[in-house]
Amino acid sequence: MVRIINGKNVKYLASATYKILRLQEKFTHIKEFNNPGISPCIYALWHSNQFLIHGIRDRDHLSVLISTSIDGEIVAGVCEKWGFNVVRGSSGKKGAVESTMQMLKKLKQGECVSIMVDGPHGPLHKVKNGAVKLAQMSGAPIIPVHWYSPQKTFISLPSWDTMKTPLGSCNILNTYGTPIYVKEDATSEEIELAKEEIRQQLFKLKEEEKETYKEALKKGLWNKKQ
Repeated sequence: MVRIINGKNVKYLASATYKILRLQEKFTHIKEFNNPGISPCIYALWHSNQFLIHGIRDRDHLSVLISTSIDGEIVAGVCEKWGFNVVRGSSGKKGAVESTMQMLKKLKQGECVSIMVDGPHGPLHKVKNGAVKLAQMSGAPIIPVHWYSPQKTFISLPSWDTMKTPLGSCNILNTYGTPIYVKEDATSEEIELAKEEIRQQLFKLKEEEKETYKEALKKGLWNKKQ
């Protein structure tokens, strides 16, 4: 069976995907709510919400961790065209170490990074070690982030993570949690507690998404200049 995505057509698919998303961008209006504005920091999000990075300000100083898979090649190509910095990494030991060192360098330079804490292959909503280890090594805080819209144009795709994306005109809200710091000499137990804190905060942001969105409406966020 011929694989639809392969090394020969990946650049074409990345370019086509970018053009489609660039068109969608005209109809996508993402606002931020309660972003603590700490830089450098580590934005932590679920794999299903990976597109929310588009709503994070100052993308020129944001690096995105993307897998080295063929599928990741498309995502990386799109992100680079959009102006994000990209760090490639794999779940293997060598690839994980290399990507961690690259992101650590970015943080030391005062830039932010974003990590899909349950990606790239799941299990769904299981926080892996990457973000916590990076926070431990860098001293930068982890900031959980979630996005939401009640509009019908905010859809879920039929993927393992039910990835969210706008399709048509859509007002979306990026909401942020409380910064999580990890001590340099954190014990294995403290690292596990930090992972659970990320998980709980992301779930809490989801639980509160409707009320937070209503609050954003009262503040007139989408009445302001896009």
